[in-house]
Amino acid sequence: MDFELSPRARELRERVESFFRAKILPRHREWHRLCEEQGIAPPPFVKDLQAEAKAEGLWNLALPKLADDEPGTRLTNLEFAPLAEIMGRLPWASEVFNCHAPNVPNMEILQMFATPAQKRNWLRPLLNAEIRSCFGMTEPDVASSDARNIATSIRRDGNDSYVIDGHKWFITGAGHPECKVCLLMGVTDPAADPLRRHSIVIVPTDAPGFEVVRSIPVFHHHDRVAPHAEIKLTGVRVPLENILGREGEGFAMAQARLGPARIHHCMRAIGTCEVLIQLMHERASSRTTFGVRVIDNANVQDWIALSRLELEQARLLVYKAAWALDRGGNKAARREIALIKVAVARVYQAIADRAVQVFGAMGVTDDAPVASALAQARAFRIYDGPDEVHLRGIFRLEQPGSVGDSAHYMTRH
Repeated sequence: MDFELSPRARELRERVESFFRAKILPRHREWHRLCEEQGIAPPPFVKDLQAEAKAEGLWNLALPKLADDEPGTRLTNLEFAPLAEIMGRLPWASEVFNCHAPNVPNMEILQMFATPAQKRNWLRPLLNAEIRSCFGMTEPDVASSDARNIATSIRRDGNDSYVIDGHKWFITGAGHPECKVCLLMGVTDPAADPLRRHSIVIVPTDAPGFEVVRSIPVFHHHDRVAPHAEIKLTGVRVPLENILGREGEGFAMAQARLGPARIHHCMRAIGTCEVLIQLMHERASSRTTFGVRVIDNANVQDWIALSRLELEQARLLVYKAAWALDRGGNKAARREIALIKVAVARVYQAIADRAVQVFGAMGVTDDAPVASALAQARAFRIYDGPDEVHLRGIFRLEQPGSVGDSAHYMTRH
């Protein structure tokens, strides 16, 4: 396997890096200030930056299968990986390039399964950043780590409509004021096989009966880019043509969507970890305790060195997963995606925890990004499937006998 970037990908990495340093990073404090003043409404200058990024051809970089008439740059997953790392340094940078969750995986699922009319009504506006979207899966009343438990009802009413009743929460992006559409997963046939009970329907968020109950904080931090929300659907009516694909295909579609979503999360997390390592080094170099610079303590040097060791290992695993996804698709890369989902989440948490310790009192405040990073890292071990589910999947894909007859390795008996 070869992780060398093509000349085009290297050139794009340099352009994204330059755009990030010149136009995004200098406005980070302003972004925070405006978010605090305006709540979840996005700062107006983000739209201006999006227009600049689009004009420079730095747009929809995370979508490898764009049609000829769809705006974007068409990179492979491996080519996108280092760009996602740059974007991951700040929580809102991906949005500037229209590469943020949950829009990207939602655009991918619409690309794969939507009808021409559905693409015209929903995919096209998403590709142009005219609207935002969410994916309605997780529910508070069932253990949603097993997606077969999803219980929201989607029932036919006559020959022209579905009626939806259900309760969802931790729906990423649903709390954003520009979220106009929900790809909602629910049960269309309770008597079917557990893997064929569910379907996905397209639900406009302004449909009568669609209610955003609240925005949900994660360890007291509210996501400003794609706020997690609790929603209730009471008698929500949509036309039959809002079904995505066919009835009973929802579970398979959700799995197809989650593969790229997980790998993009891991790519961005690596970028955050790079920032944490740099901040640890700078903070420890600027502080003195008991007549010694903090950076000169052996344990602090070990923390930074271990963070670098772990991050480089995680990055290589992510690149391998991206390479496998490009070569064989989601199914072929499922082992590698499960591996990085566990590995990156744990590395992210370990590095963020060390950063809090190095920063001391400031590390538990919002004056530095380390406290929010620790909260996000801990939540990462649950989002998109908890560690335990992925570990179980990794075990199932393990191949006994891959190194020959084990009896021959035994020295006795």
